[in-house]
Amino acid sequence: METSAGPVQDDAAHLLVVDDDRRIRDLLSRYLQREGYRVTTAKDASDARAKLDGLAFDLLILDVMMPGESGFELAKSVRKNSQVPILMLTARAETENRINGLEIGADDYMAKPFEARELSLRVASILKRAQPAPTAPAESVRFGPFVFHISRGELRRGDELIHLTDREKDILRLLAASPGETVPRLTLAGNGAVAGERAVDVQVNRLRRKIESDPANPLFLQAVRGIGYRLVVVI
Repeated sequence: METSAGPVQDDAAHLLVVDDDRRIRDLLSRYLQREGYRVTTAKDASDARAKLDGLAFDLLILDVMMPGESGFELAKSVRKNSQVPILMLTARAETENRINGLEIGADDYMAKPFEARELSLRVASILKRAQPAPTAPAESVRFGPFVFHISRGELRRGDELIHLTDREKDILRLLAASPGETVPRLTLAGNGAVAGERAVDVQVNRLRRKIESDPANPLFLQAVRGIGYRLVVVI
């Protein structure tokens, strides 16, 4: 496996550069690593397929004119099973070739020669467009017969409004923001004081008496020993 590695973050976008010209592969690899990306290179379509079988990539940079299977053919094949972004590179600047690449499913197209800075901007733009739209935070969380409206701090059982103190609302908001996940006592305390952490236990016990049918054996507000509490969503 011909792979280029550099001092980049483990969570950096991983790019696959496919070009039959070793000099261009090396230049692009070094430059893109300096831009903060993880980069793997392949010398042709066959080499690229082997790496696509074993690794996940955030963007493919494919040279069009390669011996054997062309970049167009590789891109068309990839598109049958994947929506990974594709940037095509070619020495041909004719409109017909550019349209062909876009029709196949490429996200962008650059004609050689090009400025390295333009490549970097194109890569960043493609990756930004490929990011999923941010998910709006949930307005409410349902657990058992209860619905907690997070922004309003309202806890209801059917049409019945369950009275909560301001501290109980704050604690339930933190737990409801990540249902099923453990929230540390320190976070629930708010001020980080030991006394505040002890107060959390008192507040949670009060909440349990309003929510749980058996507060001694809670179903919804569960303690995680030595860490904190979690809200278990049980319908």
